[in-house]
Amino acid sequence: MSRVSWIFRLALVLGAGALLVTGTVVAVAPRVWLIANAHEQEPIRLPDFQPLAQRTYVYDNQGNEIAVYQLENSQPIGLEEVPDHVIDAFLAVEDNEFWHHDGVNVRSLMRATLSNFASDAPQQGASTVTMQVVKNDYLAGLERDGRYKLMQMMYAMRLEKERTKEEILERYLNTVFFGNNSYGIAAAAETYFGKETSELTFIEAAFLAGLVRSPSGFDPITNPDRSRARFVQVLSRLVDDEALTEEEADDLREGPNAFVIPERTRALPTRSVQRTYYTEALREYLLNGSTLLGETYEERFTRLFRGGLHIHTTLDPYLQEQGELARDVLPDTLQGFDAALVSLETSSGAIRAMVGGRGFVPGQNEVNLALAPSQTGSAIKMYILAAALQAGAVPGDIIDGRRGCRLPNPGNNIDPIFAIDGGVAGGVWSLREHTYRSINCAFARLSQIVGLNRVVDMTYRMSESTYLYQGQPTSQRRPIEPFASYATGANEMSTLDMAVGMMTMANGGLHHAPYYVEYIDDSDGNRVYTHLSEGTRVLDESVALTAVDIMKDTLTSGTGRSELAAFAAQRPASGKTGTQERNTTAFFVGSTTYLTTGVLVRDPDRYTPMVNIPEFQREGVPRVQGGTFPARIWGAFMEPAHAFEPVTDWPEPPAPIRPPARLYLPGNECLFRTVTVTPAPAPEAPAPAEGGGDVGDVAQQEDEAPPPASPPPEEPPEEEAPAPPQTRRVQIESGTTIPPDVLDPYHPLPQAPLNVSVGPC
Repeated sequence: MSRVSWIFRLALVLGAGALLVTGTVVAVAPRVWLIANAHEQEPIRLPDFQPLAQRTYVYDNQGNEIAVYQLENSQPIGLEEVPDHVIDAFLAVEDNEFWHHDGVNVRSLMRATLSNFASDAPQQGASTVTMQVVKNDYLAGLERDGRYKLMQMMYAMRLEKERTKEEILERYLNTVFFGNNSYGIAAAAETYFGKETSELTFIEAAFLAGLVRSPSGFDPITNPDRSRARFVQVLSRLVDDEALTEEEADDLREGPNAFVIPERTRALPTRSVQRTYYTEALREYLLNGSTLLGETYEERFTRLFRGGLHIHTTLDPYLQEQGELARDVLPDTLQGFDAALVSLETSSGAIRAMVGGRGFVPGQNEVNLALAPSQTGSAIKMYILAAALQAGAVPGDIIDGRRGCRLPNPGNNIDPIFAIDGGVAGGVWSLREHTYRSINCAFARLSQIVGLNRVVDMTYRMSESTYLYQGQPTSQRRPIEPFASYATGANEMSTLDMAVGMMTMANGGLHHAPYYVEYIDDSDGNRVYTHLSEGTRVLDESVALTAVDIMKDTLTSGTGRSELAAFAAQRPASGKTGTQERNTTAFFVGSTTYLTTGVLVRDPDRYTPMVNIPEFQREGVPRVQGGTFPARIWGAFMEPAHAFEPVTDWPEPPAPIRPPARLYLPGNECLFRTVTVTPAPAPEAPAPAEGGGDVGDVAQQEDEAPPPASPPPEEPPEEEAPAPPQTRRVQIESGTTIPPDVLDPYHPLPQAPLNVSVGPC
């Protein structure tokens, strides 16, 4: 025997002896520790297991799963849901004497130590299942010093006394980490095989058990070679424990039935976890827009991502599909113009469809145009109309809408006059006609007749939601301002904001905030939230019905007729178009008694004029306006959306409570009364003095001549006809504008009888 071989054998024996002594010390140490602490009055008790993190599931209103919110993929299940062969595979690989030891298996510890010493790579673990539960639940974060192992063994023995084997095994199978954010057997089955736990085979379960030792090192996605080498070790382990024959193991290694290592992470075929505009908006709403899940952000975050909630939403899958198809009516362009659509249930405010653009792509296309504020163009006029009617206007009231108007510009000392020279030319027409023709000068003047601050107040109240409300921090949203240019779209509103405002009118003046969630159940099936809303009265019902009736004309006679007259002929509908200056944005917002839908078309990144775009020109649209693509998309959605709904109409609005009057803007327009003036008669000539008077006396003195004989009397002149009566305008007192601090929606409007003349001051 060579000297080198003898030295090697001696070293091996000494090493094995040292390991034996170490194993003995390790086995005895817990008992020594207990004896050392026997003087304590109270025995050591382990705290209860902390609740397991669980993913939250989200469903549409038909019960289909549409989203999963989670930090770690954790799907706790009961031990009774795990097949026996899956349990057998795990215990064969991880702890084949689990049912017999008391938490610490000395024989297994020694065998693992010797096996790992003689091998190039670790094959067996030294920790029992119970010890791994202790490590995960009680010792996480502690320093791995000499005392750590003693504590782990001591706690494992204590846990075996306080919990049943079944409870410990269930906890292990639900908490052990498998890599790729998968915690527990159910998550691992989904991640690596796209299966439920109950569908796993014995070999698949054994493969998963082999990952536990080093989830990142044996990751089949990033380290396929090491993962396969580990699987070969697992097969050898199963052969040693007689769970497989050598022939079966060889077949799984390289034979015709060789096991295929997973190459990618998976999801269950029945599960959709694709992020969408709606599910992203819902997540943001639950975390930052409401207190449904708790008063603090931390509480909401924990419940959403770890609470195992079941959230049932308002989303209608059929309407959502129709919305996405309708968005595709807009051709793709080089400039990237896009469309958004939001549809609300008119009677409740439930968000039935939300299309934020051509498709949500994480990190690439995440801007939700349905929620992004945009300049509105003339669509904003519906709020002015509502405020005017609430203040007492009637559809027949007359307003000056002639183009080229010059109006006050309150609050702007640099440019005190607001001028409108563009847009559709109007006349001195009725409120109804100005609305369906969308006349800028008429509504800019009307907004100041009503009072700009009062119009802004009405806008907030009609469209109030978690996204838009009075007193909102400017860091969240720029406030709506009482600009003179309000009527032409100077303020920014989102597609959702506009749909909510229109919905308030279509719902008889009863406002409901838009909402996402119908009800929420916790992980145990208990109902923890149910949506309830009585609504808030914003407009008198008579006012709302009158506004709806006026805006029906938009579809039949006005700016939306070319695209929507056919729809309106089949089903009563009301709406408003809007086109921003230079055609940078375009809206159509409209209602039926069933749905209220808003549509926006614009460049998502900037205000780009949508004029002479080749792709649009081929569709017959040289200039995008509210009555073109937005109205076309609205119709393409609303027609199939109502395919199974009965045809219903709103009640007839009540008759006007007064005859039409002339609405005017004090200080800009003055009132005049026509008066008739009769000219005074001309004064008569004075009669000649008798005796020649003083002149004759003087002449006689100067000439000393006798006076000439008196001429014969003349014929009396004919009487002149009296001058005809004359008319002229007389300015009369015209009052003042609505004070800025008057927000009372019923405060009367400046108005005059139709027989009173109105003209520039």
